[in-house]
Amino acid sequence: MSKTAKQAGPAPDPRAPELVRNVAVVGHAGAGKTTLVEALLARTGTVSRAGSVTEGTTVSDSEEVEVRLQRSVALSLAPLEHAGVKVNLLDTPGSADFVGELRAGLRAADAALFVVSACDGVDAITVQLWHECAAVGMPRAVVITQLDKPRADFDDSVAICQRLLGEGVHPLYLPMHADDESVAGVIGLISQRVYDWSSGDRVERDPDPQHLPLIESLRGELLEAIIAESEDETLLDRYLAGEVIDNKVLIADLELAVARGHFYPVIPAAPLSMLGTDEVLELLTQAMPTPLEHPCPVVTRPDGSPAPAISCDPEGPLVAEVVKTTSDPYLGRVSLLRVFSGTLRPDLTVHVSGHGLVDRGHPDHDADERIGALATPLGAAMRPVAECFAGDIVSVAKLMTAETGDTISSKDEPLLVHPWELPEPQHAIAVEAATRTDEDKLGTSLQRLVAEDPTVRLDRQAETGQVLLWTVGEAHAEVLVDRLKTRYGVNVTLPAVQVALRETLADRAEVTGRHVKQSGGHGQYAVVHVTFEPLPAGSGLEFVSRVVGGAVPTNYVPSVEKGILQQMERGISGHPLVDLRAVLTDGKAHSVDSSDAAFQSAGALALREACTAAGVQVLEPYSAIEVLLPSSYVGTVMSDLSGRRARVTGNELTEEDQAVVTAEVPDLELLTYAAELRSLSHGTGSFTRAYLRHEPMPPHLLP
Repeated sequence: MSKTAKQAGPAPDPRAPELVRNVAVVGHAGAGKTTLVEALLARTGTVSRAGSVTEGTTVSDSEEVEVRLQRSVALSLAPLEHAGVKVNLLDTPGSADFVGELRAGLRAADAALFVVSACDGVDAITVQLWHECAAVGMPRAVVITQLDKPRADFDDSVAICQRLLGEGVHPLYLPMHADDESVAGVIGLISQRVYDWSSGDRVERDPDPQHLPLIESLRGELLEAIIAESEDETLLDRYLAGEVIDNKVLIADLELAVARGHFYPVIPAAPLSMLGTDEVLELLTQAMPTPLEHPCPVVTRPDGSPAPAISCDPEGPLVAEVVKTTSDPYLGRVSLLRVFSGTLRPDLTVHVSGHGLVDRGHPDHDADERIGALATPLGAAMRPVAECFAGDIVSVAKLMTAETGDTISSKDEPLLVHPWELPEPQHAIAVEAATRTDEDKLGTSLQRLVAEDPTVRLDRQAETGQVLLWTVGEAHAEVLVDRLKTRYGVNVTLPAVQVALRETLADRAEVTGRHVKQSGGHGQYAVVHVTFEPLPAGSGLEFVSRVVGGAVPTNYVPSVEKGILQQMERGISGHPLVDLRAVLTDGKAHSVDSSDAAFQSAGALALREACTAAGVQVLEPYSAIEVLLPSSYVGTVMSDLSGRRARVTGNELTEEDQAVVTAEVPDLELLTYAAELRSLSHGTGSFTRAYLRHEPMPPHLLP
């Protein structure tokens, strides 16, 4: 691309969306995403050195470790300026447990920069994410990093990318090696120039004679791929006829092909030595699409009715989306917003609207709030800005009702952006306050976690009494527990998750419930004869009175039923009793000592007697699950399901070489399934589930 290194230029006009780039930096954990982002910040003078996360400062080792850990599991914004263009880099987490943060970054971005380790290649999660981007037409590019590591192999990494990511993946530059085989620079295939870093600074020069054959062979392949995307239909014929195509024409066609999502350039880099950073910056500013070129999301009104389409226009109606929510000990709730349309200014009264996530514990909500100070975050630093226009990203403090995924719009013209697709949280942990002091703060803190992270679901189990935090995986759960402690000062214990067992009668029983007490004054007297028998699942309680002759006065018959119901809820061994028929056949009453309470007690006693006589059968919950995974892992997953007492009910292949496996599985076997499925499928499998029914539990598994 450009032949010379470009230093940080003047601040761009914030009213010009064409001078903004929003790029999500994605890739598997350990590929070097954050290291690359920090090198780009340092190269543009945004920070004083690579690894420094606050503007113009150097942080201590302990602070840097803490910030790096946080950035490895959370979406973070790294804005920089280069050649008069503002680039918002959205550094996304690489772990599959934090796919919610990753998809939030993609929602805020107009293009994706995939970071691939030259040592480790491309993992299955990266391939899956690549196809997700392809499905929505998001432009992509690849940076192959860690070329300064001993096992680095650029050629092999490119070949793997081409094989796994598909056609259109082509290197724009090649790494140049010194005599000791260390990487010393890059060779531009379009410019046919060498950018040499062997002296510690970037020096442009002619290629060495030994470089020419490789340049010639790979350059022809690259040019054909670029020309194939050109709008000039004569260009290919002219090239094949031997005409030399001007580099400016090639670069213009390259930029067009990248913006269309048809061509995926590859750049080699060794960020710790700054090698490749200039080339990446040129790619970001010259080839990545502007917000004007990326479609805005569809909007409706909060009631779901249609609304006019929006465009990236600073003068248009205000539409912004909360892509991340955090809590700061000094600033309170901080919201990171992508502004799709209009202009956001301090002191502006806006409408905050959140709809579509009720099933995750986020009730639909609408409120008007006043915008406070606007800032651009970089690490721990907040740089104030006067306003934020369409196409840019900004941070807003103290939006008290705003949650991740909410829409910010004009209070006079409220609009709603439908939330992005989120993974279903399937890994549950039970949380309990460690002390009475923690108990007072736990409820509020859990609600804040849910507001920050829409991939979390809070569930208070009525049958077990446990508070469950549903997460994407084990690492996600660990981070949330750590946030409770460090961010909100709440210590919790994590008891084992209890499965909601139930019981029912094992057989028919005819019993007598006798509640007779005399302790001076009025006594308590009630006798009932009841026949109990089990019913099919889902029947509940069927109560029938066949009393004749007034043996049990009519006004006390409902009391017997009430007592039986109360005992069913309490159960015999702590689990609710379900699905039985109770036939009241006879009984006795006393004109003075009988009462509503006495007959309730007699009904409960009768049920306890029936359980002793007939025995009880413990029932465990079953869920219907649907597992989505690449077809190559079907055999492994099916074998694992068979070991979980599952009944496989279906196995279908989709057009994308994905498999959908359906099965009925006991909930007891699903407690750790989210993590184990991820391990079996190398991070590519996911599943959903829905309660099916309770079934008898095998005797050897009884608690």
